[in-house]
Amino acid sequence: MNRPGIILASSSPRRRLLLRQIGLAFDVLPADMSEEVAPGVAPADTVEALSLDKALMVAEQLASRRDPESCGIRDAMVIGADTIVVLDGQILGKPDDTDHAAAMLRSLSGRTHQVYTGVALVFGSKLVDAAGLGRLPASNRNGFRHHLFHERTDVTFGSLADEEITAYVDSGSPMDKAGAYGIQDDLGALFVERIDGDYYNVVGFPLFRFYREVNKLAPGIVTPFAPVTGVK
Repeated sequence: MNRPGIILASSSPRRRLLLRQIGLAFDVLPADMSEEVAPGVAPADTVEALSLDKALMVAEQLASRRDPESCGIRDAMVIGADTIVVLDGQILGKPDDTDHAAAMLRSLSGRTHQVYTGVALVFGSKLVDAAGLGRLPASNRNGFRHHLFHERTDVTFGSLADEEITAYVDSGSPMDKAGAYGIQDDLGALFVERIDGDYYNVVGFPLFRFYREVNKLAPGIVTPFAPVTGVK
């Protein structure tokens, strides 16, 4: 099987960085859609559904082009992902404004919350045939075969002082992040007392699970440990 094209249906710089960290070559085509959360739906089901919607939207956009062969969708894998923060069963999305961000951080102070990331892998028809993926469920939108999974990590915050929350919100960092904080590259890391689970899941993409899920389905798509040839 020739190595397929990989398309990331996300504008998240954190997801791009994580996938490049494992040497993955991919194109980025963000899904332009609202991330509306249906009331009463379990967090795991929510992130899986949103990640699938994103991946299918991009796959359908590529398939609708005049020459699907030229855009490679038939032998491509599209990756969709969505991350949410959950406290006491309530989903905390991205803050609407600075007051909302501060309120989120106060609610997380001194408590344990959950971070869920859902991942959808949508496969083009040639890849389905070559890798024997016909057993996977097909969407009711153009029949793309797909595989879904999610990861959960428990995160415990220490107690946050009001001046810490104010300074962090004033930095602008919380405004594009679910739960109003980032663990990976800013002062939000100073709020986290401990985690139970995959750190990279909190950053925004569960690398461990992704690597194993893909290689269980179709070995050869993600090969970070393959020897480099042609290099002296």
